[in-house]
Amino acid sequence: MRFSIPRLLPLLLAGRVNSLAHDSGVYGPALELVHRYYDQFPTGVAVSSAGRMFSCYPLGLDANNTRYQVAELTNPTTEVPYPSAEINYPPGGAVNHSTSPATTVNYPNYLISVQSVVVDSKDRLWILDTGRAKTANKTLLLSSYGGPKLVGVDLTTNQVFRTILFPRDVAYADSYPNDVRFDLRPDLNGTSGEGVAYLTDSSPEGRNGLIVVDLGTGKSWRQLDGLALTKAESDFRAFIWGDTVDVSTGTDGISLSADGETLYFGVVSGRDIYSIPTAILRDSSSAGRALAKNSVSKLTQKGVSDGYEVDSDGRIYMGSFESNAINVFYPGNVSVETFVRDPRMGWTDTMSVVTLKENATGVEKGYLYFTENQLWRQDQERPFALFRVELPDGAGKAILA
Repeated sequence: MRFSIPRLLPLLLAGRVNSLAHDSGVYGPALELVHRYYDQFPTGVAVSSAGRMFSCYPLGLDANNTRYQVAELTNPTTEVPYPSAEINYPPGGAVNHSTSPATTVNYPNYLISVQSVVVDSKDRLWILDTGRAKTANKTLLLSSYGGPKLVGVDLTTNQVFRTILFPRDVAYADSYPNDVRFDLRPDLNGTSGEGVAYLTDSSPEGRNGLIVVDLGTGKSWRQLDGLALTKAESDFRAFIWGDTVDVSTGTDGISLSADGETLYFGVVSGRDIYSIPTAILRDSSSAGRALAKNSVSKLTQKGVSDGYEVDSDGRIYMGSFESNAINVFYPGNVSVETFVRDPRMGWTDTMSVVTLKENATGVEKGYLYFTENQLWRQDQERPFALFRVELPDGAGKAILA
């Protein structure tokens, strides 16, 4: 039997479909699934040098996050409240109904809505409490003084060793302290010698900027307050897993350079990354704040991302929602490349770099841990995920102490 060319062509094409060029969907090191979150909606992750893992579950993003705000991940599928069950349960709940309208409670000794957890260079856990709760009808309540705070926990004793409350001219009632990085070097100019924390304020109400904290004195101050580049770009849209996503979030992602001399930051509702010298941020005077607003550099586009993290070689890792990836930014030549891609990646929320000693060999390896929490999706599917990948070139955690 003979076939004419028109009749034969579909058969030929069908046999060659598999040879067409296509996106494999993966690139870089293989993902290792570390933990599945079946219970509450997570954002942050922090990993200690001993391999202990911690996550947070902000009540300001999900009204169902009422069981605990911080937990230690005890096995691949379960979590327990940390540092204790008591501190995770404000008496009477997180909402103060005695005010009109209702506000979030003001308990300085309880966790209310934790957005970020970070293990510092001395292997201590820091907990960043926004002090803002969301109600069942999705109303994000204003905070009260005593709610927004930074809490330090000694991982050897599992006890709180420091609580720093933010005054009302630093964390406004509608502020949303989002992420934090630490520099514990004792010789930082203009400080008490016990280190400094740098935070982002990603307030959805739009009063965005940075917050700087002297960890010794507890003094804190705002920088870049209300600067246009700290705000969400108007009418910004991202495209994730085929979804068109309207995003309106200001300063969020933040990272220190490996030497602590530069702070990198950006907004979720934008694709640019910015930098500023940290010495300028540590000047809390009015002159220092004016200088800071004129000292920001726009570096390059890095994709749509949430959290950032740095390794000991100075590379800055950032999620890239629209390409199911984590990108890496090289400050030396201001370039961006893909580090890892995988179809399971979407909203890479928070990262944590850690150097771990392998039990079998005693060899130290650096890993990048990161959460995938489907934050943009209306119909989220449990479990949420925590992955890790090995860092390149023997890199590990950048130590600033």
